[in-house]
Amino acid sequence: MEFIEVNFQFAPIEQITDILVAQLSEIDFDSFQEVDTGLIGYVEKEKFNEEKIKKTIPDNISFTFKVMPNINWNEAWESNFEPIFIDDLCAVRATFHKKIDTKYEIVINPKMSFGTGHHETTYLMIKKLLELNLENKTVLDMGCGTGILGILSSMKGAKEVDGIDIEEWAYENCIENCEINQIKNFTTILGDVSQINGKKYDLIIANINRNVLLNDLSSYCKSLNKNGNILLSGFYEEDFDLINQEAQKNNLSLNDKKTKNKWCLLSYINT
Repeated sequence: MEFIEVNFQFAPIEQITDILVAQLSEIDFDSFQEVDTGLIGYVEKEKFNEEKIKKTIPDNISFTFKVMPNINWNEAWESNFEPIFIDDLCAVRATFHKKIDTKYEIVINPKMSFGTGHHETTYLMIKKLLELNLENKTVLDMGCGTGILGILSSMKGAKEVDGIDIEEWAYENCIENCEINQIKNFTTILGDVSQINGKKYDLIIANINRNVLLNDLSSYCKSLNKNGNILLSGFYEEDFDLINQEAQKNNLSLNDKKTKNKWCLLSYINT
């Protein structure tokens, strides 16, 4: 499969990256890389449409593009995947790594799905989940990617886990990773926030991006049980006020804040 690499040049980076990722995702871009000059996005050659990009992005953002070599992208992705360790309690490795002796060992085939544990937001989410008592809890992993957060929730005793993702390749990868880890109580759902369908949860995990969180937080809260916990990440520290204001509108009470390299995780209780 051939991909087009599109290099978007703009500044300041942090103020626009999340918005641009969300916009490009809607026109079939499926992976991104932040760089000093802006953002690099990848889209399948057959789905590339220069005119559609021009209509989608702001006028002050320029871009160049080139056809990438026809290589095995999953193989290239996996070759750079190294095991990670969180608090000596959890390890995340790929199927081609040796077994790791730790309390929670998560084995995944990362493919191109988000959620290997290497990104700061996934790391923060895992760290927070390790602190929580999840025995007999119902859990929603919103934007589940590889399913790593929902899989850990199941390992920690969650009664039932739902994972929702809008990308078909993430949906399929999540199912595969649940099978690898022998997780039986994880239901993977293809779609967006509408797929919640009014179901209630004790814990909602949403590691997405700022704009999706701001748009969908009220929907999440409608499905969060009284005194339930919601974990939000996928945004920078500078976005705290925006996220917190929206959370307060939905009767959420902040009970924890964690940061790593300017990325932020917020934990709220539904009051």
